[in-house]
Amino acid sequence: MSEVRCAALEGAADGWGTASNRADAARDRIDKQLVAGLAATQEGEVADAAVARLRGLSRNFQYVYTECGLVRTTLNSLAAELRAPQRRLREALEDARGLKFTVHEDGSVSYPAAGENTLTGEQLPGGAAAGSAVPPLLAPPQALTSPNPYAARAQEIADALARAVAEAREIDARYARALRKLTARDGLRVTDAMWADVSGDATAVRGLADEYLRDAIPADRSPAERRAWWDGLTQERREEYLAVFPAEIGNLDGIPAEARDAANRDNVRLLIGRLEELEGRGGDDERVRTRLAGLRAIDERLGAGGNPPMYLLGIGDEGNGRAIVSYGNPDTARNVSTYVPGLGTALDEDFVKNDMKRARDTAIGAQEYDRSSASIVWLGYDAPQLSAADITGNTEVMSADQARVGAVAYNEFMSGISATNENDDPHVTAVGHSYGSLTVGQAAQRPGGVPGADDIILLGSPGTGAKSADELGVGREHVFVGAAENDPVTMMPAKIEARGMATGAVGGAAVGAALGGPVGAAAGAVGGGAVAYFAQDAQADDREIWFGTDPAHEAFGAQRFRVEDGPRPVRDGGGFAAHSNYFDPVEDEESADNIALIVAGRGNEMSTQERR
Repeated sequence: MSEVRCAALEGAADGWGTASNRADAARDRIDKQLVAGLAATQEGEVADAAVARLRGLSRNFQYVYTECGLVRTTLNSLAAELRAPQRRLREALEDARGLKFTVHEDGSVSYPAAGENTLTGEQLPGGAAAGSAVPPLLAPPQALTSPNPYAARAQEIADALARAVAEAREIDARYARALRKLTARDGLRVTDAMWADVSGDATAVRGLADEYLRDAIPADRSPAERRAWWDGLTQERREEYLAVFPAEIGNLDGIPAEARDAANRDNVRLLIGRLEELEGRGGDDERVRTRLAGLRAIDERLGAGGNPPMYLLGIGDEGNGRAIVSYGNPDTARNVSTYVPGLGTALDEDFVKNDMKRARDTAIGAQEYDRSSASIVWLGYDAPQLSAADITGNTEVMSADQARVGAVAYNEFMSGISATNENDDPHVTAVGHSYGSLTVGQAAQRPGGVPGADDIILLGSPGTGAKSADELGVGREHVFVGAAENDPVTMMPAKIEARGMATGAVGGAAVGAALGGPVGAAAGAVGGGAVAYFAQDAQADDREIWFGTDPAHEAFGAQRFRVEDGPRPVRDGGGFAAHSNYFDPVEDEESADNIALIVAGRGNEMSTQERR
């Protein structure tokens, strides 16, 4: 065991790392050059078929990249673990050599005659000590073995040798099991079942690499300190982290966007594989199906490429799901906006179709004024979920609790944006829509405000918990509000005046579900309650809405920009479009343009609207 060459294991690991990197480079070229180029320049069935084949090839290379990366880390971790018992073994052998003891192949240690028999005066004979891997506290007292003064020392050395060898054998067995799992099936096509297997492989290797890699991840440090830690790693060590701990690195604020994106692209496939395995066991879990649909939709968008380029800055299936997507690189952009969605948002297909589209529309609009702009949608918290089936007369969804929890996570993320952005003074905009505006408002009211934020945009807001824009930390002239006149969420009654809303919420949710699915149901519940309230004509103070002062009211003091009134929910048959159209350059061109101007740092050019 003393002759085990850990350096040779590390050399083999380097070879697997080279294979992993080549596969990653091939995948990157397919995704960013071939697929993107075909999608941008070619149309028709032939082009679609070619793109589908290329995406399949990209997925195969991704599989090779991940599996080879896992082998590399397994070998490196094996070498790292073996060094400790190997060092103790060599120290014990050196001790034996210094005392002129003989170490035998079976690990026993012979010692010479020494000392004197007190009764006969004869020299005490030598002997041999057989080693034991039993911990020292459980071993018999050395004094009971032999009176020869060398006996106790020989026993110590033999036991040290036995424990080192036993530890090395245990390490070898663990890693042998892990390496036997890292085998691929024959064939050129990577199947869903193989990705499920990769997910299990990654879990096994992560368990082996805790001491070698995981324990060094600065999860409890600040984003700035995490950035410094990442910058201090060798390229090889970074590659290992990306291959083995993609979830941890991909969701760690303070890690550069390129690295987070690379980690999360792999993590998406691992999550899909794990959930597909759960689904394949025959379970009838709606949550699993919903998450899978959302993850697959995101994976498809990642493979499609496009402009602005898409960066996946966070992904996870905890709670209602987590997803953070940027259009444009937030580390290099001079202008960065981070939009928080609201009521009813979860990691599902609607998130991809609606919320990701809003971020992309904002990025495209801002880039018309400044090419160096990036726009992020941040689903890093559990937004309240509400549907017609959930309404039983309670108003739990109207609580600010989830916004307060989300505010902490949002500020952590924004600290990470500040830590990784390469510009001296980037222009940062915090954007909140619906309940997300409450989350942003709560984040802005925490000590120090939203890290790095220059401007705040509140859209379709039920309030922020603040009495005035002055409480949001950026100055009232930098708080911008979009509130459509036919958006019922922006006119929700104050809590004290909300009697009778439950009945209206039930009806509104039912109408909303018919007109706009789950999101319509959620907005409908809020809007229906508000309509029921207005029917009672009980409002006493038009400044107050559910979460404090109406951001669009003159008493709040923010800048209100012009948006379309939007269709009336019932009379015009518009459902809740007025609550959802703020970002849409087709449905509300002026609102979308005003948002783009603010995000690009040109808020002084927006068109204004009289405050309420």
